[in-house]
Amino acid sequence: MQRLLLLGLNHSTAPLAVRERLALSNEQRAAALSAFRAQFEGTEAVLLSTCNRVELYVSRAVHGHPRPEEMIDFLATFRAIDPAEFRGHLYEKSDRGAVEHLFAVASSLDSMVVGETQILGQVREAYDAARDAGATGPALNPLFQRAAAVGKQVMTETRLNEGRLSVASVAVDHAGRIFDHFNDKTVLCIGAGKMTQLVVRGFAALKPKRLLCSNRDASKAEKLAATFGGEAVPFEKLDEHLVAADIVVSSTGATQPIITRSRFEHLLRQRRYRPIFLIDIALPRDVEATVGELENVYLYNLDDLQQAVSATQSQRKESIDAARAIVTKHVDGFLAWHRAREMGPFIERLSQRYHQLAREELERTVAKLGDVTPAERSHLEELTRRIVNKLLHDPIRTLRESESPHGAASAYLHAMEKLFQLGDNMGGDEEAAETDEPPTTT
Repeated sequence: MQRLLLLGLNHSTAPLAVRERLALSNEQRAAALSAFRAQFEGTEAVLLSTCNRVELYVSRAVHGHPRPEEMIDFLATFRAIDPAEFRGHLYEKSDRGAVEHLFAVASSLDSMVVGETQILGQVREAYDAARDAGATGPALNPLFQRAAAVGKQVMTETRLNEGRLSVASVAVDHAGRIFDHFNDKTVLCIGAGKMTQLVVRGFAALKPKRLLCSNRDASKAEKLAATFGGEAVPFEKLDEHLVAADIVVSSTGATQPIITRSRFEHLLRQRRYRPIFLIDIALPRDVEATVGELENVYLYNLDDLQQAVSATQSQRKESIDAARAIVTKHVDGFLAWHRAREMGPFIERLSQRYHQLAREELERTVAKLGDVTPAERSHLEELTRRIVNKLLHDPIRTLRESESPHGAASAYLHAMEKLFQLGDNMGGDEEAAETDEPPTTT
């Protein structure tokens, strides 16, 4: 029997300053998974780290390790952070709660911008990375495969993803609140990742006077500029570009702010104190928070964008309700499938053992009775079979109908294993292959 655990924080439980302390790059995530599995042998794990959340999904033996507190200590040690700095922002979920949460995340129902499509790709990418690292198995493989299918169904069968539904598009909307036209504006995009590409697409549609693309890797900036009709500019001359820009969108992988207050203060006079709109969608942040205190500087980060999102939620209630109904249906279906997979071999061994004991007792009785006709033997066999079935009916039904395959059912299994002397191997041969996936719920 396996236990599913989730430990995490997101945009609704932790401020940006906390999230960026725990955020992991792809390289850091790979190292964390390796270290985690070395510390807790026999566990499966997936680490999901985005600009809005850091979540650790774990499957381990029911009475095994890690426990939630050990997961907290691991993250704190790996990121060299005092656990007290983030413990109060964490949520812990297990079994059904963890399944519900993951399916909601993949469906963007737990996103800052409900209906945004980027999170589904991020969930898939986190799972693929864990699987390629050998960190997933018969528990997490079907779970994440089903989560991806649920997210896809929500996006295709509901209207959840209509309208301005990504962090990038909300950022473009914010620019429209400050500038009423863009044909005389210069837009500077720093970085060339997926998020930056989404923002560039949005601003390119507004037809600005100039669209500047800058990146430490000049070839990436050139490719981005060519795609959207912009102009690639050298990263080494960032100060010059900041002087020219009216709108700056920054989303790099830098570990420290690239636009600090001291740096920007020296540029104000050259800019003649023109208004500038800074959109920092990086994690960790690219723009030092105090830059927003300067005159005529309008700085928005990921948390600020939440305000724009909240204003649109009530208008989309019908789509959200439809998406939640799909998620709930899939959660129920997945847990039923998982319960059958976990309980089936145990129930089969239980039934076989006691039917075998009944047959052995029947043979002893028949031998003592002497001459028993075939018809009489048949009646006795039917009698013993029915008695065993009636005795096992209630405990088997309790196992099959348990709400969780890990919680109460787990306690039942351990108790019944002792009571019915079924041995320690509760798992039998039920372990699934990596591609073992529950049937699709339609």
